[in-house]
Amino acid sequence: MMNNYQRVITYVDGFNLYFSLKDKDWKRYYWLNVKKLAENLIKPDQRLIATKYFTSRVKKPVNKQKRQTTFIEALETLDKFEIYYGKYQLNPRKCRKCGYTEIVPSEKMTDVNIATELLSDAFQDKFDTALLISADSDLTAPLNTVRRLFVKKRVVIAFPPARYSSDLAKSANAHFIIGRNKLAKSVFPEEVIKQDGFTLKRPPSWQ
Repeated sequence: MMNNYQRVITYVDGFNLYFSLKDKDWKRYYWLNVKKLAENLIKPDQRLIATKYFTSRVKKPVNKQKRQTTFIEALETLDKFEIYYGKYQLNPRKCRKCGYTEIVPSEKMTDVNIATELLSDAFQDKFDTALLISADSDLTAPLNTVRRLFVKKRVVIAFPPARYSSDLAKSANAHFIIGRNKLAKSVFPEEVIKQDGFTLKRPPSWQ
């Protein structure tokens, strides 16, 4: 440990977190300072070393793409904050009963990217505690591997609102559900100033 503080790296499953907020109809929290949320979740004897955010670029519709771009640009103003991209796909799905075909969006590679970073950071001894914000049970295997190979390191799961995985919970040293109060304390101000002086504004529909 460094200066008697536990080093924490937070790994954030962006889509998992977003859809949990959508399910709760908590649009005001879409404009979320993810690093600040991580800081609000850790304990007094811990220090946030880095926050790693995993997402995919939305392709359609255009208005949704524009909102996401504004949000990502706001995240890019944060220090000790890294963004990792997977793939966003639009897949056709045909109804067997009526024959209607709808386009269903999906994102790929987020779980693989999180697993890669988590294991890489563990092998390089970059953290004492890994804080994972996700409820994706596909991450159970890398969590088990970290705990098996690095018995002194801790893995804590912060489940997004309205999300839970018993498999993940069993694989972690500890787990909890992110409360609304923590989210409310972690929202960006209405305007975020980029380094070049450009002003980013919270999308009107995210009020």
